[in-house]
Amino acid sequence: MEEIKNATEKMQKTIAALKDEYNTIRTGRASAALFDKVRVEYYGDKTPLNQVATISIPEARMVVIQPFDKTLMGEIEKAIQKADLGFNPSNDGKVIRIAIPPLTAERRKELVKQAKNTAENARVSIRNTRRDGNDDFKKQQKEGLISEDTLKTLENALQKETDEFILEINKILEEKEKEILEG
Repeated sequence: MEEIKNATEKMQKTIAALKDEYNTIRTGRASAALFDKVRVEYYGDKTPLNQVATISIPEARMVVIQPFDKTLMGEIEKAIQKADLGFNPSNDGKVIRIAIPPLTAERRKELVKQAKNTAENARVSIRNTRRDGNDDFKKQQKEGLISEDTLKTLENALQKETDEFILEINKILEEKEKEILEG
């Protein structure tokens, strides 16, 4: 039915948003995704860093950013510092190098807590989608568009979808926790 399809699409978007959010949570390793939210002032616009520079990872704890336009070096440095990622970029005139410091045990615990909160927000979003779908079904049943048996069938199908997405969130969280703690 159309409502279940719509609910499933919303739930898939929630999972995609969770994964995007997790990409920006730093583990002990270098990753270009850490800079996804960094915006650089470029001709009066806030432009994503990956659109004005090449981001490469030559080794596990090193990021090298090479701007397409050398005049942006200072702006890129400022944008990275403003993004509050906890990095100290060094500029040699050609490229910006960023050494990724190893995480302390305390910082790892904070990051795991942040990951758990993000996962819980995703679970709440999934449950809200289920609730909205169930409300639609009940409304249709009141209007006489569907029978009570159909209502139960639809609610059960939506619950099954919800359970699968909650399990997927838990699996993604477990992987992220492991990544943070191993780092």
